[in-house]
Amino acid sequence: MIVDEFAIQEMTVSRQSPEAERQLALHQIYAQVLERQPYGFEHKQLAKIEAEFLKNKIGVKRFLRELGQSEVYLNEFYYNSSNPKFIELCFKHFIGRAPSDQAEMRRYCDILMRQGVKAMITALLDSEEYRHHFGCFTVPHAWADGSYPSPKTFWETEVLLHELHGRRGWIVPTMIWHNLQLNCDGGSCDLPSHAASSSSPAAASGLEALHQALSTLGPQDLERFASTLSAAERDKLHQLLMQPAP
Repeated sequence: MIVDEFAIQEMTVSRQSPEAERQLALHQIYAQVLERQPYGFEHKQLAKIEAEFLKNKIGVKRFLRELGQSEVYLNEFYYNSSNPKFIELCFKHFIGRAPSDQAEMRRYCDILMRQGVKAMITALLDSEEYRHHFGCFTVPHAWADGSYPSPKTFWETEVLLHELHGRRGWIVPTMIWHNLQLNCDGGSCDLPSHAASSSSPAAASGLEALHQALSTLGPQDLERFASTLSAAERDKLHQLLMQPAP
């Protein structure tokens, strides 16, 4: 039998769950949030919260909060990412979907920039959406088909779920290269020749998204993003950015 590693696997543990079930839940939490199991030295860093979780001293939500704010998670996903890309990954890991639109991305970018990483992850875990889908005891997972805010969010979530860690780089979030019809496989982004035109609504939306995303990047992030483009691609990007945002 072929097992789809991206299939929805709902798992709930309560205060009555035996340690064996909590061990399975711990394995699934790491698969969902770290996209792998911790290395040996990382287990040592996480030993305290692992023990508390297995001994039923803390629940799933509290463990997720501690894991998301740990150096293990931040080293893997935050320090090498742009703010928009990091937020996209946090949505994938803790909410089970991609960000729905630029307004949502801007809202969490604002929390991240003004209040810091811990506040942003706490905001996700304390959101009504998280409570509705996962409560306090269910391990986050991808949503069932038909429950996403829009077809676009479903498509971008599917891309994220099947995206190898860092495959499309650490700078440009999926909604940007999707809106601009960029091909970012392999970590570099190819700009199609027709992307320089913003006459269509889709292109205008993509151009606005590009302006919004790049406005949140620091100088080092912008330099790293530019380094993934060829000279011709940088020229096309320059043409896009010379157009006023809608």
